[in-house]
Amino acid sequence: MPHDDFLRFIPYCQQRLDDDPHLQASTLHAEILELGYQRAYSTFTRALRRHVMRPHCAVCSRDSARNSHGPLEEVHFDWVQLPNPPADWDCGRKADLLMGALTRSGHWRAAIVAVKDLPHTVQAVDQVLRRLGGTGQRWLFDRTPPVCSPTGKLTTGFQEVATYYGATLAIRPKAHPPSPVVRAHRSVLHHWWATAASDLGMLAAQGSLDRLAERSDGRRQRTGCEVPTLLPLPSKPFPARTCTQRRVDPDGLIQLEGNFYALPAELAGAAVKIRRRLDEPHLSVTTTRGAVIACFDRAPEGAGHTVTASGHRITIERPARATDTGPHACPAGKVRRPPSQAALTKAQALARYGGEHPLEHPPHAGANQQPRGGAGPTLAHPSQSERPADGCRARHCHLSARTCHDRG
Repeated sequence: MPHDDFLRFIPYCQQRLDDDPHLQASTLHAEILELGYQRAYSTFTRALRRHVMRPHCAVCSRDSARNSHGPLEEVHFDWVQLPNPPADWDCGRKADLLMGALTRSGHWRAAIVAVKDLPHTVQAVDQVLRRLGGTGQRWLFDRTPPVCSPTGKLTTGFQEVATYYGATLAIRPKAHPPSPVVRAHRSVLHHWWATAASDLGMLAAQGSLDRLAERSDGRRQRTGCEVPTLLPLPSKPFPARTCTQRRVDPDGLIQLEGNFYALPAELAGAAVKIRRRLDEPHLSVTTTRGAVIACFDRAPEGAGHTVTASGHRITIERPARATDTGPHACPAGKVRRPPSQAALTKAQALARYGGEHPLEHPPHAGANQQPRGGAGPTLAHPSQSERPADGCRARHCHLSARTCHDRG
């Protein structure tokens, strides 16, 4: 068989790997043997690496980064209070700022938090990690809600958040003082807040804070040092639900994250709540009792847009969140998936191309192994290797020529 004959099996192999990125090469080799491939397993794997790319799995890439030889970072989160924020921040007499510092490189980022509850804390953690470019293997927090109780016991909700980002949680012992690096960052942030303009908007303050952190990174650059490894982040934030109360202004507008959302003019002066999930591109405005008034497409943060209500329907029942993003081995690799209809179509085309009859059942077991339940590959007629040397040439006949003619 010429080496380039593997080219005609590429569509089937690529489709199977697209359907199941964790499909073992030995299983795929057994399947294409049933379709006419005649080379050994080692030849097949070389051709597979050369011609077919296995799809990317975010969980496995995080595990490979965790198992790399480079040192893994840890993120130390620290709360800093900002006294007397501007009135338009709607934070009361103090605002909170969540700072995340990498313990090895010293790089840090921070996010201003309007309300210090679990959803807004999750939002701030996600913003800090994305500004850092990844997450550390471990998160270190002080004994502050909503991470833990006053006794130091971790809350179940925040443990789920850490698992979603592939990190573990640790609480700094109460008797241990903050590290010198954390105290230095606190001093920088307090000085920044003392010199900031008194009428600075929240978005402008966040931009000024980001520029300050980037300048700090430049001063900490060191040559010849090993760069610590950060684990990649999920494509979307943890799906926490935030709820913010606002009052409609005389023009029928409510403000959120530097944008305005238009409501009917008759609602001017009414108190409303803005609800959204962090992983969804829209938000809903409800009454204080929860009745939905309107649904909006969420504008980019700080864009200054005025958004009118959209025609989105609000989905009450949502599919369960995937749980295969934790720090352990990807559970998707433990699930054996049979060939999809698209793969079966390509198998049918291969069978017709090679002069064979189509497969009656999807091939998903070894060539010489019959899986449980009898769902293994079954050819519409026996292969040449299974026929006796003097076998009958009639279709579907397993008898020898002599026995067949005697019965005939």
